[in-house]
Amino acid sequence: MHIHILGICGTFMGGVAQLAVASGHKVTGCDANVYPPMSDQLRAAGVDLIEGFGLEQLALQPDVFVVGNAISRGNPLLEAILDQGLNYVSGPQWLAENILQGRWILAVAGTHGKTTTSSMLAWILEDANMDPGFLIGGVPLNFGVSARLGGTPFFVIEADEYDTAFCDKRSKFVHYRPRTTVLNNLEFDHADIFADLVAIETQFHHLVRTLPSNGLIISNAAEASLENVLRRGCWTPIERFNDSSGYLFSGDDASGALIMHGADGEIGRCNWQLSGEHNRANACAALLAARHVGVPFDKGLEALSRFVNVKRRMELRGEVRGITVYDDFAHHPTAIATTVAGLRRKIGSARILAVLEPRSNTMKLGTMKSQLPTSLSEVDAAFCYSGNLGWDAREALAPMGERAIVEDDLNLLIAKILNAARPGDHILVMSNGGFGGIHGKLLDGLAA
Repeated sequence: MHIHILGICGTFMGGVAQLAVASGHKVTGCDANVYPPMSDQLRAAGVDLIEGFGLEQLALQPDVFVVGNAISRGNPLLEAILDQGLNYVSGPQWLAENILQGRWILAVAGTHGKTTTSSMLAWILEDANMDPGFLIGGVPLNFGVSARLGGTPFFVIEADEYDTAFCDKRSKFVHYRPRTTVLNNLEFDHADIFADLVAIETQFHHLVRTLPSNGLIISNAAEASLENVLRRGCWTPIERFNDSSGYLFSGDDASGALIMHGADGEIGRCNWQLSGEHNRANACAALLAARHVGVPFDKGLEALSRFVNVKRRMELRGEVRGITVYDDFAHHPTAIATTVAGLRRKIGSARILAVLEPRSNTMKLGTMKSQLPTSLSEVDAAFCYSGNLGWDAREALAPMGERAIVEDDLNLLIAKILNAARPGDHILVMSNGGFGGIHGKLLDGLAA
C-alpha cells in the first residue's frame, strides 16, 4: 500500500510513517516544516518528504491519504482531496487497522507522564526479552527512536486524549482497543478543544467502554477524576496504585532509591536515575502493566535500574562553570510544579532558575495563567518568555514579586538569565517546543 501522510513531521505521524515502512508499505509525506530531527529519521527510513501542501502532490496517486490532526480545513491539499472524493483516513485509524490489529496493546493514558511511563513500560518488556513494538510521543534514550514495529504481539502506545483529526473529534486513544490500560492521572488540559474537565472524563470513559473483560485497567487511586470515569461504568478488572491499601512507591531522590510497597509491605527495591514523586508513580504503573503480560516485579525493578529516561524529560544538556542546564517538556502548571519539586528534592538548597515558555495551546489561551505562581513557588527565580502570548505574563506572575522576570525578546531574556546565573545554580528550561535553541545559547553564553 502507498500512503501519503499530511503533517508527517509531528512525533505521532512520524512514528506512524516509520511503522508503516517497517510493515512493508510505501510512504511519502508532507509538512509545513520539514526539519530535523524527525526529517532525518524519516529520510533514514526511506520516506520521501515534500515541503508544503501543494496540489502537485495529488499526482502521487497514493492508495490513501493519511491526515494528521495538525491539518485543518482550509489546507489546500486537504481541500483538493475532499473536492475530488479521494480516499483519506486519520492517522490513529490507519494505525489501528494496519499495525495494531491482532496485537496485545498496552496503552498509557493520562494528562501527565504518558511518555515517561510508556518508555518505562517498553523498556521493562525489552529487558525481559519480549521485543515489544512501541509508538511513544518522545524519544526514550534506552532505544533512541520514538517508534518500532517489534517482533512479538506486544505493543506499547502512548494513548493521547487529543482529538484524532479534522474529520474525527474523538480522542485518539479510542482507536487503539488496548488489552492492558494505564490511567495515570486526569485533570483539565487542552482548553482549545475541551470545554471543561467533565468533557475530558467523557472521552476517557469512551476508552474504558472499549476495553475487554479479560483485560486490565491500572488506575491511579489518588485521582478523583479517574474514579469519576470508572463510576460511569466499567467492565474490566481494575488494579489500583498510589493507594495505601494497594501498590505504591517510596524513595529518596538524593540517594536514588526506589522502593515498591504492596498491601503486605515492601515488595522490592532498586536504584535508579529519576527523581520526583510523579516518576515513582509512573514506575509503579509501568511495573503493574508489565506484570500483566508476564514480567514479575523483581525483573521489572531490575530493568528500571537501567532505565535512562526520555529525551527532554529533565534531560541534562550541559554544565559550564558549575552551572547546570536542563531541558524539560513541562508546560502544564501541574507538570511544572512536579518537575520543579523533583529537582528541588534532588539538589537540596541550591538555587533553581526556572526558564518558561508558555507555548501549548492551553497556555497560550491563558486558561491556567493564575496557577503559574504556585507551580513556580519552589524556584529562586523564574524567567518567562512572553512572545506571542495573548495575555499579560507580567501581571500573571506579579505574585512572585522580584523573583519573576518576563521578556518578549528572547535574546534579552537570555542575557538576563546569564547575568543572574552563578556557580552552583541549576537552570531548568521548560517548554514543549524548541524554544529558539535557548539551551545551546545559554551554554554558549556561560562558556563565554
